[in-house]
Parts: sequence; C-alpha cells; structure tokens
Amino acid sequence: MAIIYGCLLPHPPLLNERVGKGREKEISETQKSFSYVANAIKELEPDTIVIMSPHTTTYSDYLHISPGEAAHGDFSSFGARGEKLSVTYDTEFVRELILSGTKAGIPMGTEGEENKALDHGVMIPLLPISKVYDNFKVVRLGVSGMYPITHYEMGMIIRGVSEKLGRRTVFIASGDMSHRLSHDGPYSYSKEGPVFDSWIKEIFETGDFLRLFEREESFLEKAGECGYRPIVTLAGTMDGRNVITKVLSYEGPFGVGYLSCEVIPVGNNKDRNFFDMYKNKEVSRLKEVKEYEDPYAALARLSLETRLKEGRVITLKDAEHISLPSDISSKAGGVFVTLKEHGTLRGCIGTIEGQRASLGEEIIENAVSSGLRDPRFDPVTVNELPYLSYSVDILYPAERISSIGDLDPKVYGVIVSKGHRRGLLLPNIEGVDTKEEQVEIALRKGGISKSENYVLERFKVERHGES
Repeated sequence: MAIIYGCLLPHPPLLNERVGKGREKEISETQKSFSYVANAIKELEPDTIVIMSPHTTTYSDYLHISPGEAAHGDFSSFGARGEKLSVTYDTEFVRELILSGTKAGIPMGTEGEENKALDHGVMIPLLPISKVYDNFKVVRLGVSGMYPITHYEMGMIIRGVSEKLGRRTVFIASGDMSHRLSHDGPYSYSKEGPVFDSWIKEIFETGDFLRLFEREESFLEKAGECGYRPIVTLAGTMDGRNVITKVLSYEGPFGVGYLSCEVIPVGNNKDRNFFDMYKNKEVSRLKEVKEYEDPYAALARLSLETRLKEGRVITLKDAEHISLPSDISSKAGGVFVTLKEHGTLRGCIGTIEGQRASLGEEIIENAVSSGLRDPRFDPVTVNELPYLSYSVDILYPAERISSIGDLDPKVYGVIVSKGHRRGLLLPNIEGVDTKEEQVEIALRKGGISKSENYVLERFKVERHGES
C-alpha cells in the first residue's frame, strides 16, 4: 500500500470544547471539517498516520522524528486538564524512514527530543480522529529550517517507506495559515498574511503543487505562517500522482487563518512529477544565468567550484577566459560574496575594507569563504553547485552618520560599531524594508544591544550578479 489520504488541518486549541468554552462556535466550519476528516479516515482504516507539526521539536538543519514506543499529551497548559491523548508510535516505520532519508542525504533522526509530550499541533488533529477510529500507529515529525524542496523530497520518502512496508498510510499536515491577518490578532498585521492564505487556498483548489515553490522565504516570514513546510511535505507524498483536492473550510476570526483541505490520490501521472520538474527548471535557469553571468559573479563561481572540485584556490590567471574589468587586478577594496540556493541564503562572507592586493583576489578568497566558512551553514558540497546563484558586492567607503534618519535600506548598507564589536548589513536585501529593521539586524549581528551608545555608518555598494 501507499499514502491513501492526505489532509491539511489547523491546530487552534480553542477548537477543543474544554479549552474553547464556547468560543469554538466561532470556528464552527473548521469543526465540521475536522468531523468530516475523522469520518473519512475511519472509513479508510489506515495502519499508520504520519503527522508533521511545527510545534514538535524543530531544528534548522535536521528533521526530528519523535523516538520511543509511545507518547502522551494533555491540554493542561490550556486550562483543560481532563482532555488527554495517548498514541503508539510505528517504530518500524520510523527506523525505515531514517534509513531511507539518510540514504537520500537528508539529515534526520530521533536525537535531540526537547519534549516527549505530544504538542497541540499533534493533539488537535488526532483527538477527533481517535474518538471514531483508534486502530492506528503514529509517526510524529517536526519541521526544519531546510529548504522547502527538501521537505517535498521528505514527503516522497515517506510515501516510499509506506509502499515498502505495505502500510495503509494517512499523512496529516498540521499547520495554521498566517497569524497576521488583523491588527488585533496574535501578531501585528502584515499585508503578506492575506496574500499567503489566498495563495495556499488556490493551490489546494487547483492541485497545482508546483506553485508551492514560487515564493521567496522572506515572503513566508512576513506572512507569519506555520503550516507551509507541512503542506510542502504533504504535496511530496503525492508526487507523480493524480489527486482530487478539496478545500473543506477557511476561517480567520481571531486574526489567524484556519484552512482545512483533503487530498486523495487517484492514480499515477508522470506529468505531475513536480520534484523532477522543479529540479530541471532550476538547473536550466541557472545554466542560462551562468551563460550570461556578470564577470564578477562568474569569478566567484569559478573560485568556489574549482576549490570544491579540484581542491585548489585559483589565481586571476585561471580566469582569463572571463571578460573581467581591467582594474580588477590593480584596484583594492571591500567585497562581499553572497550565495543563494533555491532562493534562500546559503552563505555570505565579506570584508568591509580590502585585505588583499586587488578586488579580484578579494572576490576569490571571499567566494571560497562564503561556501566553506560561513559559521551559520554547513560547507557547500559538490552536489549543490548546480543550484547556487552568486552575487558580489563591491563596497564604497563608509561614512559616519548622525542618526538612523540618514539611512535608506534600498540604497545604503549600514555598519554599527561599539568598541571592537561590529555588525554590517548590505543594502537592498529581500525582506528588509525599513531603516529600523536594517539597524536591528546589524545590531544583532554585532552582538550590540539597542540601549548601547553605538556608532552608525552607511555605505553604498556596486552589486554584480543575482541579488
């Protein structure tokens, strides 16, 4: 067997009557959707329910799977001590999932569990199901900070394990939509919030899961969502399948979007192999970028690719086939090299002032450092090279300014200094729209608090390549 049913369910604690104490009536359509899904699953009689919750243990570079034989949870933290849930884990499925995922190069496992108790992202969807059907085991997953396409691949692996073990499997994506739909919601209003909710709703209405990769990470952050990666993983379980998708309900009375949907696989369809389509499209796009690449960015690419493939650092003589400006070997200055993969930052290292004899040497060294020495990321591997885009920022000299009012995040970068501590942020960064955001990020990077008497400087850059 394989994945026989998939669904997206929100997880508002108020949905539970003992927590809501009447307020659950304000999301009555969501209640009806939960009842509908519970009965649909009862009819299907699955062996295993795989559920991914953003409130289960989460890591930036590792996908956590809950360990052990069983787990329990209750709603005491929400003021409802009498409501409890116990689940038995499918340990065979977990073992096989780790083996298959690790073989595919996805860091995952059962290490590092922060809280054994079931979180509300698991309990809210499973409780109504368990009340009508309880002859199933559970695989409980957290999300990670890894790329969306990696979560999609994880969904494909879940399906493969299900087929290998002969499990009748249901996948539940537990997640709310935007938490920023109104000014009186849990977070401040963001215009990206309603756009995010409409976008995801349209995707489920059409079943066009390839569209899940058309938005930048910065958009997702501004939308204040928590269900995106579970949704992408759900889509991955259906890769290469015809599906019947249905939006069951959508509500947002508390400033948070609650979307309930079902996905039913109905046969294979090679035209829906979205994983391969995405990969091929991205490789083709970057091949075209490489063909017409800015010379500075091309030098950065050559530097990192040669270091990884041949184990050596190039010289400017190795780049004679690139039409580099004549002054790149004589002029010196500060340079930042930025790498992106699948639209997400993959590394950024630079120098505020030139440390080497020429801009060319500065680019070569900083490109290698961006790929291999950025402490925020694991070193880039050879397999990632076809998916990388490069940008090179040549820094103009910085000038001291008297106040934040002299900044413009689209035009100027900022440097904040306090003693030996220093934080820098480049200009025109996706998702950084205000002076306040720009300075706040720079302060954080420099380990400087807002209350300290820090020095502000601004600078312009000459940007080359993809930003």
